[in-house]
Amino acid sequence: MDEKIKKIAVLTSGGDAPGMNAAIRAVVRSCAYHELRCVGVFRGLQGLIEGDFKDMGPRSVKNIINRGGTLLKSARSKDFHTPEGRQKAHAHLIHAGIDALVVIGGDGTFTGAKVFMEEYNFPIVGIPGTIDNDINGTDYTVGYDTALNTVVEAIDKIRDTANSHNRLFLIEVMGRDAGDIALNAGIGAGAEEILIPEQDLGRERLITSLKRSKKSGKSSSIVVVAEGDQSGKNIFELADYVRENLDDYEVKVTVLGHIQRGGSPSCFDRVLASRLGVGAVDALKAGLKGIMIGIANNKIVHVPFDIAIKGEAKIDLDLIRVADITSV
Repeated sequence: MDEKIKKIAVLTSGGDAPGMNAAIRAVVRSCAYHELRCVGVFRGLQGLIEGDFKDMGPRSVKNIINRGGTLLKSARSKDFHTPEGRQKAHAHLIHAGIDALVVIGGDGTFTGAKVFMEEYNFPIVGIPGTIDNDINGTDYTVGYDTALNTVVEAIDKIRDTANSHNRLFLIEVMGRDAGDIALNAGIGAGAEEILIPEQDLGRERLITSLKRSKKSGKSSSIVVVAEGDQSGKNIFELADYVRENLDDYEVKVTVLGHIQRGGSPSCFDRVLASRLGVGAVDALKAGLKGIMIGIANNKIVHVPFDIAIKGEAKIDLDLIRVADITSV
């Protein structure tokens, strides 16, 4: 145990994700359990720079495990990219008597945390909070499961309309660089085609597939498109291409957008966030730093920031095969 750790700060940064509040709650209550003081940092890394801190205890986080978004708010911070901004953040942490920091966010958050830790040798651990599930070293990120369920529910409703009017719907989901949401939600919702950035299937293959579906007797179709897919400049251009090359369907576009980030977190995300929050405090107490707390094979793992933020695609090729077979 690191006897120097007496006071821990926690913040959320980057895009919000369902389950972030559950992670905050776990960190705060784990600190209380171990008789450590806890401080909430509002508005992410920008809040560090401005010293926007508030002491937190067990009652500070009551009734938030079921709430989406983040109690501590989140904000992008250009100032944290500068040495001057990071110096101000460090000064505020030292002035407040804070010994360590827990950051909840994605690869951008971890990248900033890594730079700050290397400059000031300040103990930091991360909790992966992003709906994209695009962090290396962990099977799941906080918010991913909830986002999947939100997308599947939306597609189920859209399919009712598609079936009623013999329509083809192109549905855009989040995933600028990662197709996990599109692939898994597409399989779960029974999509005819799934377009993801990890695989450039091309527009011609899409048209061929849709014609085959029509010939097999399908009167409507759902195509799930990750926002980072390059089949068109955007989903609306892709829809125009389909209209020009496929006469059998009335083509509609739905962009689910930020609805995927909101809503009450699923039980899976609440439990995952709670485990990772407790794991973060445990790691700091053990003297660890510069790591992300992840989950692999249902066990807590410690992943160095360098590995977590590599940004390599990790799409499951077997899922792509399943999607191809079940969409016949």
